[in-house]
Amino acid sequence: MCRVCGGTVHEFFDFGRQPLSDAFLDPQGVEHEFFFRLAVGICESCTMTQLIDEVARDRMFHEAYPYHSSGSVRMRRHFEDTAQRLLDTHLTGPDPFIVEVGCNDGVMLKTVSKAGVRHLGVEPSGGVAELARAQGVRVRVDFFEESVAADIVARDGTADVIYAANTMCHIPYIGSIFRGVDALLAPDGVLVFEDPYLGDILQRNTFDQIYDEHFFFFTVRSVQNAAARFGFELVDVERLPVHGGELRYTIARAGRREPTPVVAEMVADERNRGLAAPSDFADFAASVNRIRDDLMNLLRGLRAEGKRVVGYGATAKSATVTNFCGIGPDLVSFVCDATPAKNGRLMPGSHIPVRSPEALADPYPDYAVLFAWNHAEEIMEKERAFREAGGRWILYVPEVHVV
Repeated sequence: MCRVCGGTVHEFFDFGRQPLSDAFLDPQGVEHEFFFRLAVGICESCTMTQLIDEVARDRMFHEAYPYHSSGSVRMRRHFEDTAQRLLDTHLTGPDPFIVEVGCNDGVMLKTVSKAGVRHLGVEPSGGVAELARAQGVRVRVDFFEESVAADIVARDGTADVIYAANTMCHIPYIGSIFRGVDALLAPDGVLVFEDPYLGDILQRNTFDQIYDEHFFFFTVRSVQNAAARFGFELVDVERLPVHGGELRYTIARAGRREPTPVVAEMVADERNRGLAAPSDFADFAASVNRIRDDLMNLLRGLRAEGKRVVGYGATAKSATVTNFCGIGPDLVSFVCDATPAKNGRLMPGSHIPVRSPEALADPYPDYAVLFAWNHAEEIMEKERAFREAGGRWILYVPEVHVV
């Protein structure tokens, strides 16, 4: 049943048995690892694409949650620019107030804090919330929902902006979210959020964007439908060149703002393209299976030739790839990642060891699978010596290729 409208959801791909994507394991504690069925479908009524099975939020977002939004130079700049833009546009009145849902380590709100603007981050993962506090960000450790929004209003008043980055798509109970937004948002305020775009996932074959934490996969039409269901209106859409293709949506109370022309243009474009039609999903499924087969054939061939292969980027996305394809330490000996909390642990499900980026040069391997392909330019520049030593990168989106 659709988590937005209650309609019928038709499954179009099953990735099989998958672990929690960010549950990196102690080598001595693998026996109690949690798995679930990762399958995705589309609602025949409101067109929202979503996971079939839901993982309890406490399993995914907790004190030891390892992902840091500020881990990439590019993303730090992105969030600094986003904060400045919000300050220049929607936070210009007397004593403005912004709430960020899922503020992580405070990478966006620290710019707001430095500007002296009232703010609050709502973040369920205590570890990253402490990092945000250390940067001067005011944080409430909690899951955002209707009751939390009501409490914020009682303490701080209404918000001029409610912002979320790569968070709205994580939340299956979207009705409670919109009711919370309704309670918290000022009459002329805006909800601004950015998330992966289904159109780009289907077009670029970025199937690894599908994992436990990503419950919804938005299109302009599905967001427009969801907003209208709860008394809101989609008033602007913007393309973002991050994380393999995202859209930033701006939502206001119905009738309070004039939608920009780009909203109607993108809805028309999605209809003209037949986005999310059955043929789209059939083509996507065929592409995903082909990528799996091509990648496994390449890795097995390199092993047969005696080549040494490692991975780069112990991302949440990599859990989908390694477990769906069946990639283990026999094919990829370890994965490099700069997040200290992941080092010395094992990748979810595949149990590939995670080591620091310095391990790449100890000694350099013949090949490296770039799981963090959304940061390819930054990583390849940082690891130029790997290429200069004769190493080659393996990428698998939009197709398997070696550079």
